[in-house]
Amino acid sequence: MVAHPVNIPTPPANAAAALLNMRMMLHSGNAAGARTLAEQARRAFPDDAPLADAAGDLAMKAGDVPAAEAHFAAACAAAPQVAEYAVNQAIALQQLGRHGEAVQVLARHDASGRRDARHASVRALSERALGHPAAAAQWYDVALSLEPTRLRALHGRARVALERGEADAVARFDRALAVSPGDADLWLGKAQALEVAGDVTGARVIAEQIVQQAPGFLAGLTFLSGLRLAAGEADFTAPFRDAAARVPQDPNIPATHIETLAGLDHAGQAAEVAAEARRRFPNEAHFALLEAIHAGSAGDYARADAIFAALADERPLRFLHEARHRLRGRDPEAAERLLVRVLASDPWDISAWALRGMAWRLADDPRAEWLHDQAGLVQLRPLVGREGLVAEAIAELRRLHAASSMPLGQSLRGGTQTRGILFHRTEPVLAELHAAIHATLETYRAQLPPRDDTHPLLRHREAPWQLLGSWSVRLTGGGTGAGDYHTAHIHPQGIVSSALYLVVPDEAEDEQLRRGWLEVGRPPPDLRLDLEPLKVIRPREAHLALFPSTLYHGTTAFGSARGSAAERMTVAFDVVTSEEQTA
Repeated sequence: MVAHPVNIPTPPANAAAALLNMRMMLHSGNAAGARTLAEQARRAFPDDAPLADAAGDLAMKAGDVPAAEAHFAAACAAAPQVAEYAVNQAIALQQLGRHGEAVQVLARHDASGRRDARHASVRALSERALGHPAAAAQWYDVALSLEPTRLRALHGRARVALERGEADAVARFDRALAVSPGDADLWLGKAQALEVAGDVTGARVIAEQIVQQAPGFLAGLTFLSGLRLAAGEADFTAPFRDAAARVPQDPNIPATHIETLAGLDHAGQAAEVAAEARRRFPNEAHFALLEAIHAGSAGDYARADAIFAALADERPLRFLHEARHRLRGRDPEAAERLLVRVLASDPWDISAWALRGMAWRLADDPRAEWLHDQAGLVQLRPLVGREGLVAEAIAELRRLHAASSMPLGQSLRGGTQTRGILFHRTEPVLAELHAAIHATLETYRAQLPPRDDTHPLLRHREAPWQLLGSWSVRLTGGGTGAGDYHTAHIHPQGIVSSALYLVVPDEAEDEQLRRGWLEVGRPPPDLRLDLEPLKVIRPREAHLALFPSTLYHGTTAFGSARGSAAERMTVAFDVVTSEEQTA
């Protein structure tokens, strides 16, 4: 490979000459020189739109996305009528995770964009990322009407169809595969669509083929493991072990294997996989942290303690998990010191605040009451909706649960959980339920304590709220052998968490047994703390439990004592601020 000296000639007299010189350098393979010249020319001709756009393109090729976005923004400002510059800026904004801004940039050119497949496809991607699946579907359809074989639009539209529960999702993946038959992600999408459609056998055949041909494809391994779990196979993570043997140089395979095991309470096995990975990848320090995390969770405190003592890892993630370890050792002061370091990096880390609440309770710190025990933070409110809405929603959700399974990596122990984001689906009754939940949220907000800019929830009291994720859980009792339940957990992506009760088992009425009740504030089992829940809520049909996302919550088991059939169906979601979603 020939190295090109970065010799930059005297700046040209005009922008057109600079562009020509840049293209010549790029054509000769001197990308670094072309970019240096571009930056120099931009300073000389800051208002030239084609030059700014070309500089942005060079920055994108070099992987400097922030610089590229700034150049593209300058091109748009200098020539706001040129739609191509807006699309380029939107793509850069997407790579920076700023999808709300990308939509704003593109919206200025929507009229011409409906005649441009690239504009429409890029707009659809950001709409999907923002949680607007209907808008994403519309823009993907525009792109495909203009360019039927545009692969990104075909793939994106198929994904939206899968997420919304559209009947033609399998056919849409087939159309994308006709254009790109070797795309493993498309084959995975088809397998997922087949499973949703009830063809579990077909889904598994494809999943087995994917991991055979692409053993390092983590999403394929995870999906196949989920199918094996749903089929009742004890060794459901075997695909990860097989893949690690075939691709021994890939550390991502054991890392995901560990995560999958730990997500279903197999902490001891996760620690052993981490220990083996430490031996195989001595330069991957993360495996030591994973072994410490899961050894401690499995009850081997001394083993975890020794690893934490030797760690050189200075990441906030290490401090967060060591704080959890110190809580197991009933040392709230040490935990607090570590959590302060986590919050120095991210002042509103939900996981850190949740553990902080536990540390403060252990230490009898009065801040524990301020954080979680103020009146109004935990509420049970009647759903604001028309008569008959709940019954119709139950009927629709039972249909969805018939094709659902227990998911990997969630709090559910027994029963089934709907796939994807529930309120992205197209069924009208779910849209109405979504609106009713929004109305109920406003009644919750009205009863909250006053705004407090130092509180992880109350600082958002006056901000616009929206739902980030949404799903339904159906438990029928006894699925785990000890009754069905949710283990104590938090949802670290939200500010408010929830449970809408649609069907409540008869045994939940017993005030003494409290089966299937919601416990808010009880520590997760792995912490081995004897703290009682702050609130215990008896579920009531058509009522919504709402509480800060910094509170651990789980349910008591039901259905096992008498071996009787029972049903408990809920809808849950996380609340975020609209500003967080559009940033």
